[in-house]
Amino acid sequence: MSYFNILHTIIGFIGLIILAVPFSENYKDIKYKYIFYGILSQIILAAILLKLPFVISFFEVLGNGVTILQNATVEGASFVFGYPPTDDSSVYRSLLETFAFGVLPYIIVMSCIAAILWYWGVLPFIVNIISKGCQKLFNIGGPVGLGSAANVFIGQVEAPLLIKPFISKLSNKELLILMTAGMATVAGSVMVALITILESQFPNQNLIQHFLTASILSIPAAIMYANIMIPSDTNTNSDNTNTDRVYKSTMDAITTGTAQGSNIAVSVGTILIAVIALVYIVNSFLGFIGGYFGLNLSIELLLGYIFAPITWLMGIPWSEALIAGELLGIKTTLNEFVAYPALANLEDGVLSDRSKLITFYSLCGFANFSSVGILISGIGAMAPERKDDLIKVSFKALVAATLASCMTGLVVGIFI
Repeated sequence: MSYFNILHTIIGFIGLIILAVPFSENYKDIKYKYIFYGILSQIILAAILLKLPFVISFFEVLGNGVTILQNATVEGASFVFGYPPTDDSSVYRSLLETFAFGVLPYIIVMSCIAAILWYWGVLPFIVNIISKGCQKLFNIGGPVGLGSAANVFIGQVEAPLLIKPFISKLSNKELLILMTAGMATVAGSVMVALITILESQFPNQNLIQHFLTASILSIPAAIMYANIMIPSDTNTNSDNTNTDRVYKSTMDAITTGTAQGSNIAVSVGTILIAVIALVYIVNSFLGFIGGYFGLNLSIELLLGYIFAPITWLMGIPWSEALIAGELLGIKTTLNEFVAYPALANLEDGVLSDRSKLITFYSLCGFANFSSVGILISGIGAMAPERKDDLIKVSFKALVAATLASCMTGLVVGIFI
């Protein structure tokens, strides 16, 4: 790295930390060792996951598995939905070429497979390792460590189910950690769907490696930011937390995982219909107003200017920061299923390969306003008496999760 890039990176670390301080309940009590542990653990994990040859080889095997999974999903979806056109000149297109029938089925299949791997003990083993590491580094309790780590593989509402008996006892700080970790990661159930969308923009990249790396790196960042915003030491500890009592059998895992995946797929599809329609309405209104002043206003442009300084702190050159800022703004205000296709549809040369990858990592998370509502209602249903506390920390969680994903993008940029 050049001296300028080193300076840019240092400013980025400082800037992304400072952005969280105004949201702290007591900035004087912030424990700076947890900030140091958070950044250091991200750097070490990034080096391991992105640079060690045997880890890279493992992700290549996973990449081949993703290809098989994609082909298997197409096979199943073709049987149910596939009516391909008789020839290329036909005006009728296959249902598999649409988002609803060509992308969302991946969520259903991946959710089913994740449930099976959970029952077989593969995912709980990995989750426990991440959980123990977070507990030691950040002095957090076992339940919230488990709930946070599980977000790497299962959904932001499904992960808290693992610690449902403890949710009513969690402190506000622990609720904040749980919500932040949920929004700073992307569940395994949607990774393959997003990979399918992004393959054209990252043809030579092992996207499953990047998605898993992004989610794993964002867990310590999420806990770090939660420690900044609520710097108390109240922890809920228990030796009885476990990760193996979710499904009764393999068949139960298949049926339950499939049902959960279909619910997620329907939710994604319906929210996309609504948010894209709302964006169109807002853009029509902004275009009408801007026309009087000779300006081409849009929500994407406004979000770009708001988020451009943050993307610059992530290590993206200022000449590209506006475009990256638009994508980060779209992801935060709408969702990643709108932002990632926008990234995939960028013209060649708009962003450099390095800036594309940093942006990719910053978009990897559920940090958006709809997720706030999902988490409040989902976790609130498990512990109704804590709903007011969930609402109280929800905006902090949104900010913390967004900054955690941005910090992950900055760290990864060091290794590109």
